Amino acid sequence: MVKACILMKVVPVRLAKVLDTLKTVKGVVKCYPVYGRFDMVCFIEAKSNEEVANISAEINRIDGVRSTETLIEA
Repeated sequence: MVKACILMKVVPVRLAKVLDTLKTVKGVVKCYPVYGRFDMVCFIEAKSNEEVANISAEINRIDGVRSTETLIEA
């Protein structure tokens, strides 16, 4: 099991919609808004690094997501 944290910058007026969409993404365990350089954090679990990359790509395609940074647990 590969665990990762995805930090996201989100268009402010779309924060709630992005959060609702993230809840439907397979592999997403938990996500919530945060303060600081990023607007939202999302924790995921996947079977492989490749699957983490696929989930990250899917999240990047969500309308309102400006950018992401994926941190894979060591």
